[in-house]
Amino acid sequence: MRSEQEIEGKIEYLGAFKVRWMSGGYRVDSEWKYRTFMDKNIRVAVLGYGNIGRAAEQAVLASPDMELAGIFHHNDNLDAIDADVVLLCTPTREVSLFAEQLAQRGICTVDSFDIHGQIYDLRQRLMPVNQTHKSVSIISAGWDPGSDSMVRAILQALAPNGLTYTNFGPGRSMGHTVAAKAIRGVKDALSMTIPLGTGIHRRMVYVELEDGADFATVEHDLLQDDYFAHDETHVIQVPSVSALNNVAHGVDLVRNGVSGTTHNQRFEFKMEINNPALTGQVMASCARAAYRLRQDARYGAYTMIELSPISLLPGVPEDIIRQLV
Repeated sequence: MRSEQEIEGKIEYLGAFKVRWMSGGYRVDSEWKYRTFMDKNIRVAVLGYGNIGRAAEQAVLASPDMELAGIFHHNDNLDAIDADVVLLCTPTREVSLFAEQLAQRGICTVDSFDIHGQIYDLRQRLMPVNQTHKSVSIISAGWDPGSDSMVRAILQALAPNGLTYTNFGPGRSMGHTVAAKAIRGVKDALSMTIPLGTGIHRRMVYVELEDGADFATVEHDLLQDDYFAHDETHVIQVPSVSALNNVAHGVDLVRNGVSGTTHNQRFEFKMEINNPALTGQVMASCARAAYRLRQDARYGAYTMIELSPISLLPGVPEDIIRQLV
Protein backbone atom coordinates (compact mmCIF):
# COMPACT_ATOMS: atom_id res chain seq x y z
CA MET A 1 0.00 0.00 0.00
CA ARG A 2 1.34 3.45 -0.88
CA SER A 3 1.98 5.92 1.91
CA GLU A 4 -0.09 9.06 2.34
CA GLN A 5 2.95 11.17 1.39
CA GLU A 6 3.07 9.51 -2.01
CA ILE A 7 -0.54 10.40 -2.83
CA GLU A 8 -1.44 13.78 -4.20
CA GLY A 9 -4.16 15.66 -2.42
CA LYS A 10 -4.90 16.17 1.22
CA ILE A 11 -5.90 13.04 3.16
CA GLU A 12 -8.58 13.57 5.80
CA TYR A 13 -11.35 11.64 7.53
CA LEU A 14 -14.95 11.72 6.35
CA GLY A 15 -16.87 9.67 8.87
CA ALA A 16 -15.31 6.24 8.90
CA PHE A 17 -13.53 6.79 5.60
CA LYS A 18 -10.27 8.41 4.58
CA VAL A 19 -10.88 10.61 1.59
CA ARG A 20 -8.69 12.51 -0.84
CA TRP A 21 -9.70 16.12 -1.37
CA MET A 22 -9.71 16.98 -5.05
CA SER A 23 -10.59 20.09 -7.03
CA GLY A 24 -14.37 20.42 -6.90
CA GLY A 25 -14.88 18.17 -3.89
CA TYR A 26 -13.73 14.82 -2.53
CA ARG A 27 -13.88 11.14 -3.35
CA VAL A 28 -13.48 8.00 -1.28
CA ASP A 29 -10.09 6.61 -2.15
CA SER A 30 -11.21 3.08 -2.94
CA GLU A 31 -8.25 2.52 -5.30
CA TRP A 32 -5.78 2.60 -2.44
CA LYS A 33 -8.21 1.12 0.11
CA TYR A 34 -7.73 4.09 2.44
CA ARG A 35 -10.48 3.18 4.86
CA THR A 36 -9.96 3.45 8.59
CA PHE A 37 -11.57 0.09 9.17
CA MET A 38 -9.22 -1.53 6.65
CA ASP A 39 -6.04 0.30 7.71
CA LYS A 40 -6.80 -0.47 11.35
CA ASN A 41 -9.23 -3.24 12.17
CA ILE A 42 -12.00 -2.41 14.62
CA ARG A 43 -11.03 -3.90 17.97
CA VAL A 44 -14.10 -5.63 19.39
CA ALA A 45 -14.31 -7.27 22.80
CA VAL A 46 -17.04 -9.60 24.07
CA LEU A 47 -18.39 -9.27 27.61
CA GLY A 48 -20.29 -12.37 28.70
CA TYR A 49 -19.70 -15.82 27.26
CA GLY A 50 -22.97 -17.69 27.17
CA ASN A 51 -24.80 -18.67 23.98
CA ILE A 52 -24.83 -15.13 22.61
CA GLY A 53 -21.25 -14.41 23.67
CA ARG A 54 -19.93 -17.45 21.84
CA ALA A 55 -21.96 -16.55 18.73
CA ALA A 56 -20.74 -12.94 18.89
CA GLU A 57 -17.14 -14.14 19.09
CA GLN A 58 -17.64 -16.21 15.93
CA ALA A 59 -19.22 -13.25 14.11
CA VAL A 60 -16.33 -10.94 15.04
CA LEU A 61 -13.73 -13.48 13.93
CA ALA A 62 -15.55 -13.89 10.60
CA SER A 63 -15.67 -10.12 9.93
CA PRO A 64 -13.03 -8.80 7.49
CA ASP A 65 -12.63 -5.47 9.28
CA MET A 66 -12.57 -6.60 12.92
CA GLU A 67 -10.22 -8.23 15.37
CA LEU A 68 -11.15 -9.84 18.67
CA ALA A 69 -9.85 -7.72 21.55
CA GLY A 70 -10.66 -10.27 24.23
CA ILE A 71 -13.42 -12.16 25.97
CA PHE A 72 -14.46 -11.01 29.42
CA HIS A 73 -16.83 -12.29 32.08
CA HIS A 74 -19.29 -10.38 34.24
CA ASN A 75 -17.03 -10.29 37.29
CA ASP A 76 -13.86 -9.27 35.43
CA ASN A 77 -12.28 -5.87 35.95
CA LEU A 78 -13.69 -3.65 33.19
CA ASP A 79 -10.56 -1.48 33.38
CA ALA A 80 -8.71 -4.35 31.70
CA ILE A 81 -10.78 -3.96 28.53
CA ASP A 82 -8.90 -2.25 25.70
CA ALA A 83 -11.24 -2.11 22.72
CA ASP A 84 -13.03 0.23 20.34
CA VAL A 85 -16.36 -1.52 20.90
CA VAL A 86 -17.60 -3.98 23.53
CA LEU A 87 -20.45 -6.37 22.77
CA LEU A 88 -22.51 -6.71 25.95
CA CYS A 89 -23.60 -10.35 25.81
CA THR A 90 -24.96 -10.18 29.34
CA PRO A 91 -28.42 -10.69 30.81
CA THR A 92 -30.66 -7.79 29.82
CA ARG A 93 -30.99 -6.51 33.37
CA GLU A 94 -27.20 -6.04 33.61
CA VAL A 95 -26.86 -4.07 30.38
CA SER A 96 -27.39 -0.58 31.78
CA LEU A 97 -24.69 -0.93 34.44
CA PHE A 98 -22.02 -2.22 32.06
CA ALA A 99 -22.95 0.21 29.28
CA GLU A 100 -22.65 3.21 31.60
CA GLN A 101 -19.32 2.08 33.06
CA LEU A 102 -17.76 1.52 29.64
CA ALA A 103 -19.24 4.71 28.17
CA GLN A 104 -17.57 6.67 30.95
CA ARG A 105 -14.24 5.37 29.64
CA GLY A 106 -15.09 6.48 26.11
CA ILE A 107 -15.65 2.90 24.91
CA CYS A 108 -18.53 2.15 22.54
CA THR A 109 -20.98 -0.63 23.38
CA VAL A 110 -23.57 -2.77 21.63
CA ASP A 111 -26.21 -4.75 23.52
CA SER A 112 -29.29 -6.85 22.83
CA PHE A 113 -31.50 -5.43 25.61
CA ASP A 114 -34.89 -7.00 24.91
CA ILE A 115 -37.52 -5.65 27.31
CA HIS A 116 -39.49 -3.68 24.71
CA GLY A 117 -41.29 -1.41 27.15
CA GLN A 118 -38.01 -0.22 28.72
CA ILE A 119 -35.93 0.44 25.58
CA TYR A 120 -36.72 4.15 25.30
CA ASP A 121 -35.89 4.69 28.98
CA LEU A 122 -32.54 2.93 28.52
CA ARG A 123 -31.78 5.15 25.52
CA GLN A 124 -32.58 8.29 27.50
CA ARG A 125 -30.45 7.12 30.43
CA LEU A 126 -27.39 6.36 28.30
CA MET A 127 -27.63 9.34 25.95
CA PRO A 128 -26.09 12.00 28.26
CA VAL A 129 -23.39 9.58 29.47
CA ASN A 130 -22.34 8.84 25.88
CA GLN A 131 -22.42 12.48 24.88
CA THR A 132 -20.39 13.61 27.89
CA HIS A 133 -17.70 10.96 27.44
CA LYS A 134 -17.66 10.94 23.62
CA SER A 135 -18.80 7.37 23.12
CA VAL A 136 -21.61 5.54 21.32
CA SER A 137 -24.05 2.90 22.57
CA ILE A 138 -26.24 0.96 20.16
CA ILE A 139 -28.97 -0.62 22.24
CA SER A 140 -31.45 -3.45 21.68
CA ALA A 141 -29.40 -4.67 18.74
CA GLY A 142 -30.58 -8.24 18.35
CA TRP A 143 -33.09 -9.47 15.82
CA ASP A 144 -36.15 -8.45 17.84
CA PRO A 145 -35.85 -5.82 19.04
CA GLY A 146 -33.26 -4.88 16.44
CA SER A 147 -33.30 -5.96 12.81
CA ASP A 148 -37.04 -6.70 12.97
CA SER A 149 -37.52 -3.14 14.21
CA MET A 150 -35.88 -1.89 11.00
CA VAL A 151 -38.19 -4.10 8.92
CA ARG A 152 -41.24 -2.77 10.76
CA ALA A 153 -40.11 0.81 10.13
CA ILE A 154 -39.58 0.18 6.41
CA LEU A 155 -42.97 -1.52 6.01
CA GLN A 156 -44.68 1.34 7.81
CA ALA A 157 -43.03 3.76 5.38
CA LEU A 158 -44.42 1.69 2.48
CA ALA A 159 -47.92 1.61 3.96
CA PRO A 160 -48.19 4.43 6.52
CA ASN A 161 -51.69 3.51 7.64
CA GLY A 162 -52.32 -0.05 8.70
CA LEU A 163 -51.48 -2.79 11.19
CA THR A 164 -48.31 -4.82 11.71
CA TYR A 165 -48.33 -8.20 13.44
CA THR A 166 -45.07 -9.72 14.64
CA ASN A 167 -45.44 -13.44 15.29
CA PHE A 168 -42.46 -15.07 17.01
CA GLY A 169 -41.59 -18.72 16.96
CA PRO A 170 -42.17 -21.40 17.63
CA GLY A 171 -38.78 -21.34 19.25
CA ARG A 172 -36.61 -20.64 22.25
CA SER A 173 -36.61 -17.12 23.64
CA MET A 174 -33.19 -16.48 25.14
CA GLY A 175 -34.26 -13.43 27.12
CA HIS A 176 -37.23 -15.24 28.66
CA THR A 177 -35.09 -18.30 29.33
CA VAL A 178 -32.51 -16.21 31.21
CA ALA A 179 -35.29 -14.53 33.19
CA ALA A 180 -36.75 -17.92 34.12
CA LYS A 181 -33.35 -19.21 35.23
CA ALA A 182 -33.02 -16.21 37.55
CA ILE A 183 -36.10 -17.20 39.56
CA ARG A 184 -35.18 -18.49 43.01
CA GLY A 185 -35.41 -22.28 43.16
CA VAL A 186 -34.83 -22.81 39.42
CA LYS A 187 -31.83 -24.95 38.52
CA ASP A 188 -32.38 -24.72 34.77
CA ALA A 189 -35.10 -23.47 32.45
CA LEU A 190 -36.25 -23.25 28.86
CA SER A 191 -38.84 -20.74 27.63
CA MET A 192 -40.50 -21.52 24.32
CA THR A 193 -42.52 -18.94 22.41
CA ILE A 194 -45.60 -20.24 20.57
CA PRO A 195 -47.27 -17.88 18.07
CA LEU A 196 -51.06 -17.71 18.27
CA GLY A 197 -51.43 -15.20 15.41
CA THR A 198 -51.94 -11.40 15.14
CA GLY A 199 -48.97 -10.77 17.42
CA ILE A 200 -50.32 -12.82 20.34
CA HIS A 201 -48.07 -15.45 21.94
CA ARG A 202 -48.09 -18.26 24.45
CA ARG A 203 -45.05 -18.89 26.65
CA MET A 204 -44.28 -22.49 27.53
CA VAL A 205 -41.72 -22.44 30.35
CA TYR A 206 -40.03 -25.69 31.34
CA VAL A 207 -38.25 -25.58 34.69
CA GLU A 208 -35.90 -27.96 36.45
CA LEU A 209 -35.98 -27.22 40.16
CA GLU A 210 -33.21 -27.10 42.71
CA ASP A 211 -33.39 -29.61 45.53
CA GLY A 212 -36.03 -28.59 48.06
CA ALA A 213 -37.59 -25.89 45.87
CA ASP A 214 -41.37 -25.57 45.89
CA PHE A 215 -42.92 -25.63 42.42
CA ALA A 216 -45.95 -23.51 43.36
CA THR A 217 -43.69 -20.75 44.70
CA VAL A 218 -41.48 -20.87 41.60
CA GLU A 219 -44.52 -20.72 39.33
CA HIS A 220 -45.98 -17.75 41.22
CA ASP A 221 -42.72 -15.78 41.15
CA LEU A 222 -42.13 -16.49 37.47
CA LEU A 223 -45.61 -15.36 36.44
CA GLN A 224 -45.06 -12.04 38.25
CA ASP A 225 -41.89 -11.30 36.30
CA ASP A 226 -42.28 -8.55 33.70
CA TYR A 227 -41.00 -10.89 31.01
CA PHE A 228 -44.02 -13.17 31.47
CA ALA A 229 -46.72 -10.97 33.00
CA HIS A 230 -48.13 -9.80 29.64
CA ASP A 231 -48.54 -13.12 27.80
CA GLU A 232 -50.36 -16.37 28.37
CA THR A 233 -47.74 -18.39 30.23
CA HIS A 234 -47.66 -22.04 31.28
CA VAL A 235 -44.98 -23.30 33.69
CA ILE A 236 -44.14 -27.00 33.51
CA GLN A 237 -41.80 -28.88 35.83
CA VAL A 238 -39.48 -31.36 34.10
CA PRO A 239 -36.74 -33.64 35.44
CA SER A 240 -34.14 -32.37 32.93
CA VAL A 241 -34.15 -29.24 30.78
CA SER A 242 -31.05 -30.28 28.83
CA ALA A 243 -33.06 -33.06 27.21
CA LEU A 244 -35.39 -30.41 25.71
CA ASN A 245 -32.86 -27.73 24.76
CA ASN A 246 -33.30 -26.13 21.36
CA VAL A 247 -31.96 -22.79 20.05
CA ALA A 248 -34.11 -22.59 16.91
CA HIS A 249 -36.47 -19.65 16.53
CA GLY A 250 -38.14 -17.54 13.88
CA VAL A 251 -40.53 -14.75 13.02
CA ASP A 252 -43.40 -14.10 10.63
CA LEU A 253 -43.89 -10.34 10.39
CA VAL A 254 -46.97 -9.19 8.46
CA ARG A 255 -48.24 -5.69 7.64
CA ASN A 256 -51.56 -4.87 6.00
CA GLY A 257 -52.01 -1.23 5.13
CA VAL A 258 -52.62 1.64 2.78
CA SER A 259 -50.17 3.14 0.28
CA GLY A 260 -51.45 6.60 -0.58
CA THR A 261 -55.17 5.86 -0.95
CA THR A 262 -54.76 2.27 -2.15
CA HIS A 263 -55.89 -0.31 0.38
CA ASN A 264 -55.09 -4.00 0.84
CA GLN A 265 -51.33 -3.66 0.55
CA ARG A 266 -49.87 -6.76 2.22
CA PHE A 267 -46.22 -7.31 3.14
CA GLU A 268 -44.61 -10.31 4.83
CA PHE A 269 -41.12 -10.90 6.21
CA LYS A 270 -40.36 -14.40 7.44
CA MET A 271 -37.28 -16.17 8.74
CA GLU A 272 -36.28 -19.36 10.56
CA ILE A 273 -32.99 -18.97 12.38
CA ASN A 274 -30.56 -20.11 15.03
CA ASN A 275 -31.33 -17.57 17.74
CA PRO A 276 -27.86 -16.99 19.30
CA ALA A 277 -26.11 -17.03 15.92
CA LEU A 278 -28.29 -14.30 14.45
CA THR A 279 -28.17 -12.19 17.61
CA GLY A 280 -24.37 -12.39 17.68
CA GLN A 281 -24.15 -11.43 14.00
CA VAL A 282 -26.45 -8.42 14.41
CA MET A 283 -24.38 -7.22 17.37
CA ALA A 284 -21.12 -7.56 15.42
CA SER A 285 -22.56 -5.61 12.49
CA CYS A 286 -23.71 -2.89 14.89
CA ALA A 287 -20.19 -2.70 16.33
CA ARG A 288 -19.15 -1.46 12.90
CA ALA A 289 -21.90 1.19 12.96
CA ALA A 290 -20.96 2.28 16.49
CA TYR A 291 -17.32 2.68 15.48
CA ARG A 292 -18.26 4.82 12.49
CA LEU A 293 -20.64 7.00 14.50
CA ARG A 294 -17.84 7.68 16.97
CA GLN A 295 -15.49 8.52 14.10
CA ASP A 296 -18.13 11.03 12.97
CA ALA A 297 -18.31 12.48 16.52
CA ARG A 298 -22.00 11.56 16.61
CA TYR A 299 -21.86 10.56 20.25
CA GLY A 300 -24.98 9.20 21.92
CA ALA A 301 -27.26 6.19 22.35
CA TYR A 302 -29.03 4.78 19.30
CA THR A 303 -31.55 2.09 18.45
CA MET A 304 -31.23 0.21 15.17
CA ILE A 305 -34.00 2.13 13.41
CA GLU A 306 -31.83 5.24 13.79
CA LEU A 307 -28.93 3.67 11.89
CA SER A 308 -28.18 3.86 8.20
CA PRO A 309 -28.27 0.30 6.80
CA ILE A 310 -25.04 0.93 4.90
CA SER A 311 -23.26 1.63 8.21
CA LEU A 312 -23.75 -2.02 9.16
CA LEU A 313 -21.81 -3.34 6.15
CA PRO A 314 -18.06 -3.61 5.56
CA GLY A 315 -16.70 -1.85 2.52
CA VAL A 316 -16.67 1.45 0.68
CA PRO A 317 -20.15 3.05 0.43
CA GLU A 318 -19.80 3.64 -3.32
CA ASP A 319 -19.03 -0.05 -3.89
CA ILE A 320 -21.97 -1.14 -1.71
CA ILE A 321 -24.33 1.20 -3.57
CA ARG A 322 -23.22 -0.25 -6.91
CA GLN A 323 -23.82 -3.76 -5.61
CA LEU A 324 -27.10 -3.41 -3.73
CA VAL A 325 -29.11 -0.55 -5.23
